[in-house]
Amino acid sequence: MVRWLGIMRLSYGRGSFRAHCVSALFCVLALVPSATQDQIPPAPAPNSTASSPDADATEPKSSPPVKERFLIDRFPDKPSLPPAFAIPIEPLGFTAPSANYLGARNTMASLDFLDENRLLLTFRIPGLLRRDPANNAETNERQIRAVLLALPTGAVEAEATWTVHDRVRYLWPLKDGHFLVRDRNNLYESDATLALKPYLDFPGSLLWLELDPEQLFLVTNSFEPAPKPTKPEAPEDGSSTAAWKPGEVSSPSNPLSPSSPSTASATITSDQDSPADASQPDLVVRILRRDSGEVMLVSRVRAAVHLPINSIGYLENLRSRGTEWILNLNYYTGGSKMLGRVASTCEPDDEFLSEQEILATTCGSGGESGLVAVNTAGRTLWETKAPPTEVWPQMALAANGSRLAWETLDTTHSIYAYAPMDAGDVKEQSVTVFDAANGDIVLVSPVSPILDAGGNVAVSPSGRRVALLNAGAVQVFDLPPPAPLRGTNAVP
Repeated sequence: MVRWLGIMRLSYGRGSFRAHCVSALFCVLALVPSATQDQIPPAPAPNSTASSPDADATEPKSSPPVKERFLIDRFPDKPSLPPAFAIPIEPLGFTAPSANYLGARNTMASLDFLDENRLLLTFRIPGLLRRDPANNAETNERQIRAVLLALPTGAVEAEATWTVHDRVRYLWPLKDGHFLVRDRNNLYESDATLALKPYLDFPGSLLWLELDPEQLFLVTNSFEPAPKPTKPEAPEDGSSTAAWKPGEVSSPSNPLSPSSPSTASATITSDQDSPADASQPDLVVRILRRDSGEVMLVSRVRAAVHLPINSIGYLENLRSRGTEWILNLNYYTGGSKMLGRVASTCEPDDEFLSEQEILATTCGSGGESGLVAVNTAGRTLWETKAPPTEVWPQMALAANGSRLAWETLDTTHSIYAYAPMDAGDVKEQSVTVFDAANGDIVLVSPVSPILDAGGNVAVSPSGRRVALLNAGAVQVFDLPPPAPLRGTNAVP
């Protein structure tokens, strides 16, 4: 019988693998400070450039009481609010994946708002397993059907079929009605036409990407075995050729875009690295400007790096004492600010919800997850806890940062090393929608079928609508206006 350890802190986001370096301090400090002032958009310089995170720290003045989760002791059997309308998905060609896929964390679908009144649904087209004729081996090639739905009628405005070659997340929405699609070493951009246009081409397989809240930057992880030194050969026709330089990424507008500046090259090490191991790591992390594809920073790493960034800095977790961690915001211009302390038995998983707000997902001693919202002025906004029977958390966000949907698998018992999880222990998948400003819960619902890699929840750009794949339909919920996000003075 296959059993899984749900307590493992593998931060899967919409079906991706996002492993953290063992030491965030080593990972992040080695990567980012090599940027120069002309590489990063200017931001007001902090008053202090002391190296100690406590030098310019501002402790939260008070911590609000912990908010209990709604329906904490039972699984929801229906949404806490009735949907405004529902669009059946069977006529669109959607079929629920086999239960045999549960636990594999394969991305089977995606659900994203392009704007308030258009919803993009994509899903794998079921069929026979494909085989490579060269060696008769099974391949990961899949056909993906994409349909753009007009709301509230559900009319299909556009449709397309794409081919991807692995089973992890392939689509990331953008704020302007566009979205990115990843396949192998290629990144494509598309819009309401659903036509894929070449955007960036990486030297190796692109494994994962993420964006800052303003979507100025891309952080990418790619598999690129270190090349062996070779002597360049002149082409037979006598023409000159441009060598591919470290860090380069090509784009349609510039087939060989300028290589990253020498100051952008860095070496990341972690507690896992052996001093005797002098081999080059096979994973490469980059920070790129989204508008131009310019490589800002590049480094080889031994584990995929999750780097929470906004437009003025990057976040790191510093172990303090015992189970306490310091959330430390480092400015691109120099200096840092301690945003507060959180208690967690594992390293917190941090996300920028907006330019001013960070959500830290923590671990309790009994395997339960906690959510702690902190702003860049150093104030804890709200906290809440989930029971240990809710595992494998994932998030979907409103583009303006006003609301977040927190999705989990709901199990029959707590999951830990001596009580692992198998398919029979998963009772359902549920989602809780929070106001980011205060942690108030506005919607709780089951989602079905269970998609353990996510892709079945979307929040509209304004936060006023939530769409769920549930009960054979896309259910769309109209919500009241979200609580206003309070402004913060991010730089001291």
